[in-house]
Amino acid sequence: MRMRTLGGTGIKVSAYCLGTMMFGQWGNPDHDESVAIINAALEGGINFIDTADAYSGGESEEIVGKALHGRRDEVILATKVNFPMSPDPNTRGNSRRWIVREVENSLRRLRTDYIDLYQIHRPDPDTDIEETLSALSDLVRSGKVRAVGSSTFPAEQIVEAQWVAERRGYVRFRCEQPPYSIFVRGIEAAVLPTCQQYGMGVITWSPLAAGWLTGKYRADTGVDMTGHRAARLPVRFDLSLPGNRAKLAAVEDLIKLAEQAGHSLTHLALAFASGHPAVTSVIIGPRTMDQLTDLLAGAPVALDDEVLDQIDQIVPPGVTLNAPDAGWLAPSITDPALRRRPAGSRSAA
Repeated sequence: MRMRTLGGTGIKVSAYCLGTMMFGQWGNPDHDESVAIINAALEGGINFIDTADAYSGGESEEIVGKALHGRRDEVILATKVNFPMSPDPNTRGNSRRWIVREVENSLRRLRTDYIDLYQIHRPDPDTDIEETLSALSDLVRSGKVRAVGSSTFPAEQIVEAQWVAERRGYVRFRCEQPPYSIFVRGIEAAVLPTCQQYGMGVITWSPLAAGWLTGKYRADTGVDMTGHRAARLPVRFDLSLPGNRAKLAAVEDLIKLAEQAGHSLTHLALAFASGHPAVTSVIIGPRTMDQLTDLLAGAPVALDDEVLDQIDQIVPPGVTLNAPDAGWLAPSITDPALRRRPAGSRSAA
C-alpha cells in the first residue's frame, strides 16, 4: 500500500483509508465480523481509519475502539462531529459548546485519549467559523486532537476558514474530506485546486458512488428502493430523477470501458479517484470481508491517459450527475425563502 503525506502535517497515511460507516446498524451489525474486517485492513497495509460520531449513532466508533485495543499507536485515527446525536438541538452542529462536549464522547467510544484527525463533518450556517476554529485550537493545544479538518465544505468556506485561522492565530484545517467519484466530479472545479493552493490534504469519500460504480445497478435490473441505502437516501437512487437515470446510462458505458482496459468497474472507479494529484487518500467502505478483499486488490491499478480521456467523454470534468450526491447544498439553494423577498416588500421592476 502506497503512503502519502497528509497535507503539511508530516503524518503518513495509506492511499486507501478504511471508512467505517457500514459497521453497526447502518450496515453490518455483527461487531466481531466488523472488528475482523478492520484487523484485515490493517494487515493489508492500511494505516488510516475514518469514522464519525453519527455513524450508527456512535456504534461505529465503539466498534473501531474494540478493534484498536492493543494496536492504537499503529493507526492514524480520524473521526468527525456535526450531525445530530439526539433530538436536543444543541447536540449537533459546530458550536464550541457541542464540540468540546462531543469530543469527549468520541474519545470514550473509541477507547483512546487522542484523535489524530478531528473533522467538522459539514458546514454549519448558524455558527461562525471563528467559534469553531477557536474550540478546535483548544483541543489541539490540550493534546486531545493532533490535527483538524473539514468535510464537504465548498471552496469559498475552505478559503474563509484559512483566512480566519491566519488572522486569529488558530489552528487551520489541514485537510478536506469531499465526495469524489466518476459520477461526482464537482470538486474538480474549485475545491481540489483550493486545497492544493493551501497545501491541504484531500481524503475523498464514496469513490464507488454508493454502490453505483460496482455495477450493482444496471439498466435491465433497475434499483431496489427497499434496500438500506436507497431507503435512507432515496434522492441518490430514485430513477424518477434525471440525474439518477444519467448514472444508470453511464454505468453501461463504464462497464464496457473497464472491460476494454482489463479491470473490473470497481477497480476502475477506485483508480480514478486515487489518481487525481490533489487526492491524498480514498475512503473505502466495505461491509463484508469479501468486499474488503476485492477493494484491496484494486490498490495497484493505475489508469493511463487514454482511459481517463474516455472517462471524461462519459462524465465531463467538473460535472456531478445528480446534485444530491454532492453531500451538502447551501441553505441558499435548499430554502426558497432565502431567495425571495417577503411578499409585502416586493415591488415591480
